[in-house]
Amino acid sequence: MHPDTHLTLQRLHSTELLRQAAEFRLARTTRAPRAPHRTLRTQLGWGLVELGLRVLPDRHVLATSSPRAV
Repeated sequence: MHPDTHLTLQRLHSTELLRQAAEFRLARTTRAPRAPHRTLRTQLGWGLVELGLRVLPDRHVLATSSPRAV
């Protein structure tokens, strides 16, 4: 494919993504505000995910300590 074709496709894709982002922002501003318990629930959920990621051992340690299949 010619480089100009790639550039044109990239510009079209970029324009489409910008349009979708603008629609998303508009939809979020017109939506009713979230209830306080949903916000707390979301924060608690992400806090638990972060804690779980900290508790998990390093992947490199797991890869070297596991037996290799022959």
